[in-house]
Amino acid sequence: MEGFGLNPGLALHVGCGGDPLPDWLEGWRELRLDISPDHAPDILASMTDIGDVEPVDAVVCCHSLEHIRGHEVPVALSEFFRVLKPRGFVFIIVPDCEDAKPTDEVLFDSPAGPITGLDLFYGKQDLVETMPFMAHHTAFTAETLGKALERAGFGPVQVRRISHYNLIGVGVKP
Repeated sequence: MEGFGLNPGLALHVGCGGDPLPDWLEGWRELRLDISPDHAPDILASMTDIGDVEPVDAVVCCHSLEHIRGHEVPVALSEFFRVLKPRGFVFIIVPDCEDAKPTDEVLFDSPAGPITGLDLFYGKQDLVETMPFMAHHTAFTAETLGKALERAGFGPVQVRRISHYNLIGVGVKP
């Protein structure tokens, strides 16, 4: 990863959907995991039960962790921790619900269309009807995401609020 001092390795892309790895992981090998066979993942599984995979250098989970129930978040994070090599890292993006209210007020426009507070809390309303896996079952703030990563054993942990009601959480496996 140029500029971050990381050499390319193997990244487990959890909840990959149809998306590629983020651009900053150019040169990394991707192991794709998704619960839906529609996305042709390498591993068809839930993030709460990844199964036997080779140890990975990174776990990337972009807009997927909010799709499981709150009590399942520690299970998923422990699975991420389990499959990581020592000094591997987890990179998570989730909606930032700290300043949002679950209303139909449009908060910002995205490539998928306008995003409301209801979308942040419950999933993009026009997708959830036909794609039940797109429903959101957990909401995060910077504090709750950071504490969840720490409780899972990651450290150091950093969580940043970024534009368009997003949080980025990064944790390292000691």
